[in-house]
This record gives sequence, structure tokens and C-alpha cells, in this order.
Amino acid sequence: MYESGSPEAEMLGEKHVRTLLEGALHACKDADQAEVLLSTSDEALTRFANNTIHQNVVERNSMLRVRAVIDKRIGVATANSLEARAVRDAGEAACTIARFSEENADFQSLPAPAGPMQPMNAAFSEETAATSPEQRAMAVQTVIRRAEAGKLVAAGAYGTSCEEIAVANSLGVFAYQPLTAAEIATVVMGETSSGYGDRAATNASDIDFDALAEEACGRAARSASPRELEPGDYEVVLEPYAVAEMLEYLAYIGFGAMALQEGRSFMAERMGQKVTGEAITITDDGLDPACFPLPFDFEGVARRQVPLIENGIATAVVYDSYTAARQGVPNTGHALLAPNPMGPLPGHLHLMPGDKSLEELVGSLERGLWISRFHYVNVLRPLETILTGMTRDGVWLVEKGQVKHAVKNLRFTQSVLEALDTVQGIGREPKLERSGFGGCLVPALKLGRFAFTGKTDF
Repeated sequence: MYESGSPEAEMLGEKHVRTLLEGALHACKDADQAEVLLSTSDEALTRFANNTIHQNVVERNSMLRVRAVIDKRIGVATANSLEARAVRDAGEAACTIARFSEENADFQSLPAPAGPMQPMNAAFSEETAATSPEQRAMAVQTVIRRAEAGKLVAAGAYGTSCEEIAVANSLGVFAYQPLTAAEIATVVMGETSSGYGDRAATNASDIDFDALAEEACGRAARSASPRELEPGDYEVVLEPYAVAEMLEYLAYIGFGAMALQEGRSFMAERMGQKVTGEAITITDDGLDPACFPLPFDFEGVARRQVPLIENGIATAVVYDSYTAARQGVPNTGHALLAPNPMGPLPGHLHLMPGDKSLEELVGSLERGLWISRFHYVNVLRPLETILTGMTRDGVWLVEKGQVKHAVKNLRFTQSVLEALDTVQGIGREPKLERSGFGGCLVPALKLGRFAFTGKTDF
């Protein structure tokens, strides 16, 4: 990384990218099949702590990943230089690795082209690509000023990125997409409390920095002087931060075809069965303009919308070319970077919203907890979807719809599916959370039971 006063992203452009990928494929002339993935990125970040901006950095990087297939032997090599020699060396290295690799008996073929693929305009913003350090600093100052007004201390980071993703293979696949993202997150500290807030968007101008500052600082003020609460089972309202964390872990352990085929997913035994409350519908949709769209996967295959859970019924998992051929089903376009022992995973999760405001959900609690978000989450039992983790940055006890007081953080140990089976209300306002090359679009949830198994001193 290096300091920079220039916001300008160095885009290669589709024509130049196509030429680069064709050159890399030519370097794999000894392979039966070959694939090249190119990723370029310009990422800028403004960091702040103790109510002071202390760093502005920019990183420019490129990654070329070549996959060569000889018989059923596969080799992968990478380079972070786009010089002709580096490209040629990566192709030759992939072929050499393939020759000395063990055969994969289940491998059939790289994907064939399914027709022309046009870049999505909604995935790219010129305004985000041209964001300057001064603009980021002004946005951060909005948070800092609000924290200072409340005698709080803010820390966090605001980053903008401009990327190009392209895939080509020797069977004729070519896909290209420029992407942008703007992301800001802050933790605001009081003497006895903390508050959190984040925002993300393709277009930086879509972020309301005043609303973010008010949210994080307001949460820190409301959670001051927390009281101890005994662990146990409580009804809860989970804000979108907590819901997104829970959903992403569920996707990681259960919604991929590799986990299904190896018996590591709850879907292996419960496909077509009721697994959550009927109000729960979860889909993966990489084409939704509101959720950092990416129209193809890392094999250049067009993404499909996949209903994972429909009205509480386990419906489907996502596939790449390898797992689809192995099972004899359609490829849904969810390949990750090769080599990848995890198999395909969803990257654009959507939980269908309901009709309640957050205030209505909290107001309907008889005696329960209003929870901002989770952290230190880990998987305990994948087949049972049991996670453990901690609450963070704001927990409140609510009785008969009235917020009584802030509560010290609690540890939970809970099956995600069992929790979702107790759903009693769903928020009407989904929130976008950034995740990898995609995102997660989720509302708040009211759940009838959530198990807390430990407490803290803070």
C-alpha cells in the first residue's frame, strides 16, 4: 500500500482484458482444456480512531489465475503481474502442475459457453471509482463530529474499490464485469458501552453518512451502564447485522453442493422437508442490482437465482460445473476460485422481508432481548446448524414491549434452523451487508426462542 492523493482507478477495459486472457490461454497450448481468471483492483481506505483520521492508503493489484486440464489431471498457477512473460510462465506452470497431479475421476469438463454475456451497468459506479481522499475524509468527519457531540469516541474505516473480473476458457467462454463498492463501518465507544453501524453500496452517493453516525452513536448512548442478566432461553429481536451473520454461516455449512454430496450439509437428509418457520424464504440472487450484482461465477457461467428455502421448505443448493456434472443437474453458476475444496457457495443471499418495522418487532416482545449484532461466531455442529458466539455493541432487555435497560453481553449456543423455526415477525426494511464479491440483503427478525448459555462482565 502507498499514500496517494489521486483517486483515479486504472481500468484495463474489456478489449485489453480479452487480449490478455487470449494470450494466457495460448500459453496453455499443451493442455486439453484451459481457463484463465483475471482480477484487477484499485482499493482506497481512510482509517480513523480516537475521533481522528490517521491513515489514507491506496492499493492497486492484479491477479491472473490459470487452470490447465490434461486428461483428468488439473493444475492451477497464479501470477500478480500482467507482463507477457509472467502470463506465459503462469500458463506453463499450470500445465506442469497438471502433468504431475493425480487424476480426478469425477471431473468431466470445463463449462462450455451458453451464449453472449453483457456486463451489468448496475454493478459499476463512476462516482465510486472517482472518490477522492477528501471525499472519504468528509464522510468520516460526519461520524466523528456526531461522536464528539455525544462525548463518545469513534473508530473505523471507509473504503472504496474499483475492480474488474474476467474469465475465459479454451471452449469459448468469455465474461467481463467491472465492479465498484463503497463500505464504511464504525464502532463508537462510551465509558460503559459501544455502538456499531455500517453501510455499503455500489454507488458511494447512496450512503447516508448522517444516518450511519446517528445510528452508531445512538446505540452507544442507549447501551450505557448495562446490567447483568442470567443466561437462558429468551425471545429476541435480531437487527439485520445479527441476521446477516447467522445467515452467512448457514450458507457456509449447508447451501453448497459439495457439502450436500459429501453429507456435511443438513440439506442431505432434509431436502424437500420443513426446516424453518413458513415465513422464512431465503434465495441467492447474483443479478439483483441492490446486492452488489455479479452476473457470472469464477468459471464464467451465468448465475441463476436459486431458491434455497421456500416458505420454510429446504428447496435447493448451489452448484458449479464440477458438482453439477457429478450429480447430473444444471449448473447454477456459483463456482469459487479454483482450486477450491469447499465447492460452490452462495454469495448474494436474500431473506424475504415482512411487514413490520423494527419498532413494532421490539414492541411485541413480552420479555426478551433486542440484539444489535454478533461476533466471535463459530460452528459447533454443522449438521445441526449449531453456532456459538457473543452479542456485541448493544443488547437491551424488553418487557411488555418497553425497553427496560441495557444488558451485558451474552454468549449464545443455538441451532440456526431451530431459531428460524420460531419466527414470529419479519422486518419490512432489508439492509445490505457486504460479503466477499457479493452481499447479503436481510431484514430484522423476531424469534420466539434463542438460547444464551453464558454471560460476560462487559
